[in-house]
Amino acid sequence: MAASGDPGRQWQEEEAETAAAVVVGSCMTDLVSLTSRLPKTGETIHGHKFFIGFGGKGANQCVQAARLGAKTSMVCKVGKDSFGNDYIENLKQNDISTEFTYQTKDAATGAASIIVDNEGQNIIVIVAGANLLLNTEDLREAASAISRAKVMICQLEVTPATSLEALRIAHSNGVKTLFNPAPAIADLDPEFYTLSDVFCCNESEAEILTGLEVCSPTDAGRAALVLLERGCQVVIITLGAEGCVMLSQTEPVPKHIPTEKVKAVDTTAQLFFFFLPLTLYGIMMLKSFLPQVMDIPPGCW
Repeated sequence: MAASGDPGRQWQEEEAETAAAVVVGSCMTDLVSLTSRLPKTGETIHGHKFFIGFGGKGANQCVQAARLGAKTSMVCKVGKDSFGNDYIENLKQNDISTEFTYQTKDAATGAASIIVDNEGQNIIVIVAGANLLLNTEDLREAASAISRAKVMICQLEVTPATSLEALRIAHSNGVKTLFNPAPAIADLDPEFYTLSDVFCCNESEAEILTGLEVCSPTDAGRAALVLLERGCQVVIITLGAEGCVMLSQTEPVPKHIPTEKVKAVDTTAQLFFFFLPLTLYGIMMLKSFLPQVMDIPPGCW
C-alpha cells in the first residue's frame, strides 16, 4: 500500500521479485444490481440481487494475469477510504505487488454503478475519482518496476497523459506494450499507436478511433488496417460473439478468428478474458507474435 505519493510494500515482506507484467491503470469499486431487464429512462424497477465487487479495466487485467500465473504489479491510485483499503487488500490476496499502489485524500476511490439483466447485458456509469489523480510523477517513481517487466499493460481509465507516459517508459526500456484504448477517444495522440506492440480494442472503440462503421469481420478488417497504418505492431479488434480480427506489420492481411457460441452471463469484463491471455503470450514474446496469439483456445475469448 502507498500513501499519496509514497511507494508501499511488495507482495510479501520477504519478496523482492521483479514483476513480469506491470499494469498501469484503474481500480473501480463495482456496485452491481441484478435485474430481470434494464430500466427505461426515468423508470424505477426492482432488482433481485446486489453486491459490491472489485473492478476497473486496469485491475481486472492485472488480477486475470496473476490468476493465469504471471507475477504482476499494479500501478494505480485509490482513495484513502474504506473502498480503497479494501481494494488494496484484494490486490494483495491475489498476489499482486502493491508497491506502487497509491492512496490519496483528494478524491474517493473510483466507483462503477452497474445494472445487469437476465441476458447478461448491462448499463454502467463510472466515477473515476482517484484514478484521474495517478500522474506522471507517480509513474517516474514506478519506472524501476516498469523498466524491468516483460510486458506493460495500460488503458484509458486514467488520464491519457499518464497512460502515454507509461508507454514511453516501457518502450524506451525495451518492454513489450499492450494497450487497450478504452474508453476510446476520437483524437487519440498518435504516439499511442507507435508505442503499442499490441493494440487491442472492441468494435465500438474501433469505430470511434477510425470513423469507420464496424458491423462485421470485414468492416473490422478495414478498421484494423487503418490502425496498423498509424504505427501499431499488432492490431486486434474483438467482435463479441463473432470472435476477433487481427493483423500485424509482418502479416498485414486481416484474419478473422471465429469463436464458439456461448450464453452471455455478464458482458461487463468480456474483453479481459480475451486480452489477458495476450499478457502471458506477451511475456513469452518470441520472433512471431501473431501465430502464438492465434493458438489461444476459443474458451479464452
